[in-house]
Amino acid sequence: MPIATNGSSIEVSNLKVLKNFSYKVAKYITTGDSVFLYGQLGVGKTTFTRFLINYLQKKTKSKVTDIPSPTFTIMYEYIVKKKTIHHYDFYRIQNHKEINNVGIFEDKEVITLVEWPEKIKFKPKNRIELKFNYSKNFSRRKIKIRVYGNCKKYEI
Repeated sequence: MPIATNGSSIEVSNLKVLKNFSYKVAKYITTGDSVFLYGQLGVGKTTFTRFLINYLQKKTKSKVTDIPSPTFTIMYEYIVKKKTIHHYDFYRIQNHKEINNVGIFEDKEVITLVEWPEKIKFKPKNRIELKFNYSKNFSRRKIKIRVYGNCKKYEI
């Protein structure tokens, strides 16, 4: 069952809804896919990522770990059974040239999760873009979903 159609939005104001949505995305993504997380500070990007990675850890009976924000380290790596997940946060990156030094898309055998991807100049073909937005009075949050390349088969 698809999560949502390409270009649709889902309200995630409740943490339980955000967790369930992250679980659905986790069921679809595979090695070579990228998930780009756009949105303001505090809108739920890292929380979504934490739910997603912890779900994959539980599903594979791996050790469930803390998933901190990589704002200061730029990247954390997680090994979940035989899959590698790279979680990037480019908030402190000044421009796309600095990203070239990180080597973000060099390894094709990983799942790549990126916060603040607007700083990436050349985006990979196979990606899911999740745009987190607050309502005007900050009482609600929505995620707009876009899928590209092979990720379109997920019907997210």
